[in-house]
Amino acid sequence: MKLLSILFTLNIMTITTDYNPNINTIYFGGGCFWCVEAVFEDAKGVIDVVSGYAGGEIKNPSYMQVSSGKTKHAEVCKITYDSKRISLEQLLEIFFLTHDPTTLNRQGNDRGEHYRSIILFNNPLEEDIIKEYIKYLDNHVFDNTIVTKTELFTEFYKAEDYHQGYYKLNKDQQYCKLIISPKIIKAREKLNKYYKK
Repeated sequence: MKLLSILFTLNIMTITTDYNPNINTIYFGGGCFWCVEAVFEDAKGVIDVVSGYAGGEIKNPSYMQVSSGKTKHAEVCKITYDSKRISLEQLLEIFFLTHDPTTLNRQGNDRGEHYRSIILFNNPLEEDIIKEYIKYLDNHVFDNTIVTKTELFTEFYKAEDYHQGYYKLNKDQQYCKLIISPKIIKAREKLNKYYKK
């Protein structure tokens, strides 16, 4: 009985010590998720970036279903980060620098509702930070109105394996060279302090 009690206590301690209040997640959609993933995966304080689908109407959608526009999902990235090393505001800075938040359901030649600019927040505090940041950009940075949707996060579905880490695995592919690489270069030039060397 005493052994069981010790083991139970050790398990509780393990669960407690694994929890870190500085580890947070945010969900960004800004066109093709390959682009979003690539500009965030080497940012300081970003622990993990996963491409997937959110904001839609069916469970476990496939890429083909999302691309058809019938599921209402957006291509998004789940970004897990350490708020002691990078803040939500700094992540927003990267996000809004590396896509056009003033074009509705489109980024360049990528068109459709699944390419919409969207942020999915987890709580009212995040919502307030995001809306204040957008208000500032609308008033001081962008000439056209920002159309980025802000919604409460409900469900995220990881995309197929071949979408994960796409840029790093396919740097010589034309889309990567012409579309993604310039975004990474822009982010590193303008926000170099946020990136690993």
